[in-house]
Amino acid sequence: MSEPKPPTPTPGDTYKGWLFKWTNYIKGYQRRWFVLSNGLLSYYRTQAEMGHTCRGTINLATANIAVEDSCNFVISNGGAQTYHLKANSEVERQRWITALELAKAKAVRMQAESDDSGDDCPAVPPTSGQGGGCRNSNSEVQSTLRTLNSKVEDLTTCNDLIVKHGSALQRSLSELEGIRVGGDMGDKIRQVTERATLFRITSNAMINACRDFLSLAQSHSKRWQKALQVERDQRIRLEETLEQLAKQHNHLERAFRGATVLPSSFSNPALGNKGGVPGKGDASDEDDDNEFFDAMEDPAEFITVPADPKYHRRSGSNVSGISNETGMDDQSVNFDELSLASNPESPQSLELEPVRQRRTRIPDKPNYYLNLWSIMKNCIGKELSKIPMPVNFNEPLSMLQRLSEDLEYYELLDKAAKCQSSLEQMCYVAAFTVSSYSTTVHRTGKPFNPLLGETFELDRLKECGYRSLCEQVSHHPPAAAHHAMSEKGWTLRQEITLASKFRGKYLSIMPLGSIQCLFDKSNNHYSWKKVTTTVHNIIVGKLWIDQSGEIDVVNHKTGDRCHLKFAPYSYFSRDVPRKVTGVVTDKDGKAHYVLSGTWDEKMEFSRVMQSSKGENGTEGKQRTVYQTLKAKEIWKKNPLPEGAENMYFFSSLALTLNEPEEGVAPTDSRKRPDQRLMEDGRWDEANAEKQRLEEKQRTTRREREREAVKAVSPSEEGAHQDNYQALWFEKLDDPASGETLHVYKGGYWEAKEQGSWDMCADIF
Repeated sequence: MSEPKPPTPTPGDTYKGWLFKWTNYIKGYQRRWFVLSNGLLSYYRTQAEMGHTCRGTINLATANIAVEDSCNFVISNGGAQTYHLKANSEVERQRWITALELAKAKAVRMQAESDDSGDDCPAVPPTSGQGGGCRNSNSEVQSTLRTLNSKVEDLTTCNDLIVKHGSALQRSLSELEGIRVGGDMGDKIRQVTERATLFRITSNAMINACRDFLSLAQSHSKRWQKALQVERDQRIRLEETLEQLAKQHNHLERAFRGATVLPSSFSNPALGNKGGVPGKGDASDEDDDNEFFDAMEDPAEFITVPADPKYHRRSGSNVSGISNETGMDDQSVNFDELSLASNPESPQSLELEPVRQRRTRIPDKPNYYLNLWSIMKNCIGKELSKIPMPVNFNEPLSMLQRLSEDLEYYELLDKAAKCQSSLEQMCYVAAFTVSSYSTTVHRTGKPFNPLLGETFELDRLKECGYRSLCEQVSHHPPAAAHHAMSEKGWTLRQEITLASKFRGKYLSIMPLGSIQCLFDKSNNHYSWKKVTTTVHNIIVGKLWIDQSGEIDVVNHKTGDRCHLKFAPYSYFSRDVPRKVTGVVTDKDGKAHYVLSGTWDEKMEFSRVMQSSKGENGTEGKQRTVYQTLKAKEIWKKNPLPEGAENMYFFSSLALTLNEPEEGVAPTDSRKRPDQRLMEDGRWDEANAEKQRLEEKQRTTRREREREAVKAVSPSEEGAHQDNYQALWFEKLDDPASGETLHVYKGGYWEAKEQGSWDMCADIF
């Protein structure tokens, strides 16, 4: 079977393919991968080299393209760069020639435009009185016009090429008519065929360019029509408001002129008009508009098809009717939340106001030089927790505090607790699962390994309605237990054990253990596990983090399930980086919701109306096609605070985690001296303190092991192990998930209220 034909090159597109390049008289022509992009022709030995090694590049703006025979052609820039190339066939060579000529014409045009700096200036400079929205609109229009102008120029180039090749084809046909049947007949026929093929390819490129231009013009035409309609509606509202104000002003003016006594006549009519029906009517209309736009800006509240703008003034009964039609199971919750959002004086909003001012900055990260390879070369293949690392690799937070950062988007669980539908609740739980990774995208620093018995409390009961407690329950392997409880009716508990391996170029961190979320109202019990975190470019290059793997969020009560897939980053993939997809199914496997987004930005969900089996995928598996309603945003990442790049890329919550706080346990991470010294920028002292704490922990463990040896009988010799017992957690079997994990047994918050910490060991 013949190989599939490559697509016809279109103006402005990247063109790729295999060609044979002349190397030398010994090796002759060698197969190379060529890439044509932005007026540059580059080649590589293989496609895999595109990410790191380019063998050569030639600028087409100054290059000359010449055809040698049916399959060979030459590209030269008049200097030292000359590429003798050969294609597999005449048709393939014609495709490359067309793509190269289009790219050359565009490169020459762009070079001429860059030489004329005045062309980039807007024709009509904006006045100082224009608002930011007008400037953005004007900039968008200018950008669109430049894009359309570029497409028109592409069409002009294609037209010139068609005229050129059409003339050549006509000459060949004329010559064909005038020759006699003889030996040169075959050459002439081949030449005519070549001209016809080139003319056809160029014509196809012309048609594709026309199609792109038409599609672009149509899409922008629709956008501008919508924008124009919005501007018209806004103008009508402003005119109505101005008319009402003019009537009120006229009425006040007449009342003032007809008064006999100035003070009373001036005040009473004015007050009467300000408090009368017309004034209230205008205010209520304006409030209605504001409430509508607030509702639209909170897409997490709706799973319905977005209403048409003409239904902006619908009554509450109509809106509820639409919700019922599309399967909204949580109407009362949604409208209650809308009323709370629009009423700043509601009891709930007053309850969530912060009771204390949290810090918004920490000292900037100092720039210390460290010879990385001298430390890492002896650590390849070892367990990360057993490698003595200086604080230069760390961030001034412990692993317990990083675990508590999972609660940054606790509002998702608050909303999930209000859902009446378990399937809708699953969407919020799944979004919460993805949101916990958003803080890791720039956080290349390693958190401090907690000492055995170290704790961390996060008390946000008065501010956010929840509080949590973490404790390091094991040191080898390192394991941390976490328990969070909210007044909104949910409990989160997790036990995470980290298994990590350093592989030279990258570091893999595999979280082992389970996370569980329980809701009081519905008794729904969810559980899931974390995916693998990979830190790339450990030795050379800029560090970057990727999350990859699959997560199954299971509701053990109903059998509902959400399968989330974290796609690993690939240089050659066309998908959005850090992509996450998921499908929510019931116990029978029927899909109800589809989730999509990225783990570092946002997630959207949409209701499935119908599903069917589609065509076979790349691996031979049959793809499922879901027909869904319009996607709604369910979670979006909070912006980083200003100057975060100098503060370890901490989020607003992370900046407060190590803030000193009164009344916490003496084992709390906030009281770690090495961590505190590092945050203050005193890294040399922090390294010395870190070594002291690690040696103290080793000594304590050896003493505990000796006591364990004395406690066992001679027949049990060799079976003893570290007999450490967690202080605030106990190990229990969970009947719902069938797993064994550390569960909070109580007592911590009572001890904090009493200020009694006698049971806590001296670990610092």
